[in-house]
Amino acid sequence: MRLAFKMRGVVVAAALSFALAGAAQAAPDLGDWRVDAGSDGQVTASLHATNKLLMGGGALGYSPVLTLACRRDGEPRWSEWLQLNDAVSASQRITMSVVVDGGSKFNESWSVGPRGRTLIREGVDGIRRLHSANRLLLSWRFGLLSGRGEADFELAGLSDAIMQIAASCNTDPP
Repeated sequence: MRLAFKMRGVVVAAALSFALAGAAQAAPDLGDWRVDAGSDGQVTASLHATNKLLMGGGALGYSPVLTLACRRDGEPRWSEWLQLNDAVSASQRITMSVVVDGGSKFNESWSVGPRGRTLIREGVDGIRRLHSANRLLLSWRFGLLSGRGEADFELAGLSDAIMQIAASCNTDPP
């Protein structure tokens, strides 16, 4: 009788182990991406840069945050933005230098958000250029005399994050 209870316990433990292993394998690998769904119908995936920007005379540093977003019922449906702690001095548009996977540098026009601390690029083409990328380097000028900022992102898990936010938005991935 005791042996039967012990064997049943072993069988139950083994079945639980297999079930947990299967569930762990089924989950997408999002790397360091953090996916959130807001109450406003917007779904986001965010990632901190691997580098730090110095602020306030160099005493403190922070990592900019890249966010990809999908709106369930809005246009444009897809957007990306870069969250900064230091404001840029531009008021409406800023030129962002972009390098994807160590390729050639190209420039894009991004909007400047509230208080100059968010740089925004609307549209699906920005997300599409990143879908299979491994690394993204963004560079911009804080102001005429303020120097340049640079944010370096390791994009591991990006494809799975895009698939997850597209599914949450009930749309096809870019």
